Amino acid sequence: MLQQKISNNLKEALKSGDAFKAGTLRLLISALHNKEIEKKGKGQESILSDEEVIEVLSREAKKRREASEIYSKGNRADLADKEKKELEIIMGFLPTQLSLEEIEKVILAVIEQVKPQGPKDFGRVMAEVMKELRGRAEAGVVSEIVKKKIGN
Repeated sequence: MLQQKISNNLKEALKSGDAFKAGTLRLLISALHNKEIEKKGKGQESILSDEEVIEVLSREAKKRREASEIYSKGNRADLADKEKKELEIIMGFLPTQLSLEEIEKVILAVIEQVKPQGPKDFGRVMAEVMKELRGRAEAGVVSEIVKKKIGN
């Protein structure tokens, strides 16, 4: 399980004295724990599937990416670098990201299947594409390509 892998990496980071990596992994474990609590509150079993873990990790990666951009625009290279380092650690647990060409192939296959009638079907296409890609592509990139393919 992916969640166990994160815990094991935390133990290794603590043994090796890598405080930065340990801190980042603790943040991830905390985010996963919050997701477990959320599930338990809805009356579901609190154990997370790998898909749910990937969903949480993707969200955390997106936060780091956005924060890094904001810090860069605000001339805070030190904070931007910290966010980028955290992002690298998180990306180590996510599935390999697809290239633009691979993303485009998936989108074209979904468009063939869904047969959108225009921009009004954007949501349907995006939902199907994101089901296919599951953590292997950033939603913003996918959204841009889908908009180009089905028209604005």
